[in-house]
Amino acid sequence: MFDHFYHQIFRKTVIAFGTLFNGITIHRDGASDDPSAIIKVPLAYGPTQKFLARIEQQPDLNKPVSMSLPRMSFEFTGIEYDTSRKLGATQTFTTSIKTDKKDVRRIYMPVPYNMAFELNIMTLLNDDALQIVEQILPYFQPNYTVTIDLVESIGEKKDIPITLENVSFEDNYEGDYTSRRVLLYTLNFTAKTYLFGPVPVAPKDLIKKVTVGITPGERSSAYGSGRQIAYATPVATKNYTGTVIANLAEDVLAGATVIPVDDPAGLAANTFIDINNETMYIESITGNRLTVKRASYNTTAIEHVRGSDVKGITSADNDLIEAGDDFGFDGN
Repeated sequence: MFDHFYHQIFRKTVIAFGTLFNGITIHRDGASDDPSAIIKVPLAYGPTQKFLARIEQQPDLNKPVSMSLPRMSFEFTGIEYDTSRKLGATQTFTTSIKTDKKDVRRIYMPVPYNMAFELNIMTLLNDDALQIVEQILPYFQPNYTVTIDLVESIGEKKDIPITLENVSFEDNYEGDYTSRRVLLYTLNFTAKTYLFGPVPVAPKDLIKKVTVGITPGERSSAYGSGRQIAYATPVATKNYTGTVIANLAEDVLAGATVIPVDDPAGLAANTFIDINNETMYIESITGNRLTVKRASYNTTAIEHVRGSDVKGITSADNDLIEAGDDFGFDGN
């Protein structure tokens, strides 16, 4: 526990939030071909007080040539656990490494957290502030969703809704008429993100055979005094190789237990077959007709049309058992 890992989820969410407002412009009255009539509003990370203090404490910024306003700033102001999106503490999901789809890992479900952001719009003119605000508010009803690649190693992308909580306005004007005026709009947002734990190391090879031994004295005399050994060899519950052995000679209803095939040469009694992902057990073969037990291994009996592939489940499929297969141990 507490091994080092760092997915940069907070950092990625902050960057995604700032990117939403990077590129806003305002248009001043003037000639359409006058570049000075279009102003791109600069965006920086930091608290509002920092920028207001800079405006007040640097007299050079008050000169007519100054372009310190309008400007915007944003800040990550808090984080809180979101109980409304809580998931099971021990619940897991299976995924694969992005660079190797066969490298399967089991990971705990992400933990939901809300990140609080504050966006500040500082302008000298009221029309500038209204232009900026009007370019932002229509997209939030009250949320706007962005997709973030939270864990790059497994390609885990999540849709993160960013909710506009409230908008406030302040006319920061004090002193005589020569004092600099700052119109300040404050927009508060909440980003509903997720935190992931460490990606576990590659799992060991799957267990293909289990031996259970019971030595004398471990069980009551009712079970005898000799050593009892049981062998359990898991088997595949479906066809993995894709090898087609035969084809259906007629349509088969969901309740039918005798099915005709075009060529039974490659089939044998007491074996399993796979037809359209329904597993069946062959009890006997008479001519080209198979007497089967339908819906084995918790599959569903369905109708099959003439010509459907009949695939065998053999030892070759046992060697290809995938993660997530129940290995034939379904509790029955």
